[in-house]
Amino acid sequence: MTSHHDLVVVGGGPAGMMAGLLFARAGCSVQVLEKHADFFRDFRGDTVHPSTLELLRELGLLEEFLKRPHDEVRTLTARVADRHITIADLSHLPVESRFVAMMPQWEFLDFLAQEARHYPTFSLRMEAEAVDLIIEDNRVVGARLKNGEEIRARLTIAADGRSSILRDKAGLPKTDLGAPIDVLWFRLPKEKTPTNETGGTFGSGTLVVEIDRGDYWQCAYVVPKGAAEEIQAEGIEAFRNAVGRAAPELANATDTLKDWDQVKLLSVSLDRLTRWWRPGLLAIGDAAHAMSPVGGVGINLAVQDAVAAANILAAPLASGASIDPLLEKVQARRLFPTRVIQTVQKAVHDRVLTPLVVRRAVLQTVPLPLRLFDRFPILRRIPARLVGLGVRREHIRSPDAGLRR
Repeated sequence: MTSHHDLVVVGGGPAGMMAGLLFARAGCSVQVLEKHADFFRDFRGDTVHPSTLELLRELGLLEEFLKRPHDEVRTLTARVADRHITIADLSHLPVESRFVAMMPQWEFLDFLAQEARHYPTFSLRMEAEAVDLIIEDNRVVGARLKNGEEIRARLTIAADGRSSILRDKAGLPKTDLGAPIDVLWFRLPKEKTPTNETGGTFGSGTLVVEIDRGDYWQCAYVVPKGAAEEIQAEGIEAFRNAVGRAAPELANATDTLKDWDQVKLLSVSLDRLTRWWRPGLLAIGDAAHAMSPVGGVGINLAVQDAVAAANILAAPLASGASIDPLLEKVQARRLFPTRVIQTVQKAVHDRVLTPLVVRRAVLQTVPLPLRLFDRFPILRRIPARLVGLGVRREHIRSPDAGLRR
């Protein structure tokens, strides 16, 4: 069985769903392929940053989006040496959305899918796993599914994540920047509070990030790269005790961790392709550049990639023009912000997480750079700008073909 489209997007994550929405809005025939049966997967990013909220505002969708369950976080804090430090203050950002929306990613993806379905040129297929590319005359002309079905398109977007199959099948070269950490994800119960208390605790030789999901914490326990097996061998009780020592405010809840099935490993990567495209194919999001969890910017950077791709490619694709000469322009547009953010993340890896997590440093006092955030609150605007809006922020410039129904 074979089907034909203007665009096939492989991967129904933030980059893939935003690309599907924008290209369909421009009048392109789009099919998004998602290998899972639904979007409901835990242990993934929950942060929708101001840069993404402003894109939804430009599309006229923000008001409807914010009707979905969410909390609004206007400051980013950390607990260091028993002191609470405000690191970022988003209240001064030069946009209307001066907050991070804490929303489970499945809600965000479901919202994008719901909006995309208003366009007759859009289709989303679940449980459709792409395992190979269709290449003819050295040009990618579509994707082949696990069941052998061929989905042909004038353009294929690889948005299938940090372990991208299509990226590898296309032979796109990659630079590995290295990551010294992995993350163990788990949830612990909590009482609901009037305000969202998401934050991080720099504990004894580790970092624990606590994402407030109302009646439970989604916790990220940072460990040295490859240390998960050793930690698991020590037993779940030892792990519970380690979490309680690192983040004392969680100690009373750790007894709900009964076995290792409740703990998931995220293998952290930091890499990027040196070439994001080949004729007929473009990689975006984590498929083009795997980001560290530092700053929680991966989702929002991926969305920016999708917007840039639509800005440059959607109108020519909808008109039937050749888009191959334009693919490198997407990389040229997005490579600089990717490099900047990854450089900052690598600096945090090398200067903060390696001493703390790998060398097991114990912070008895608040380091000087963090004390400066308390002494000079204006400094909080710098990380707020970087995390909230990023670098070279995109705006919606792709056309609206007027097909919404």
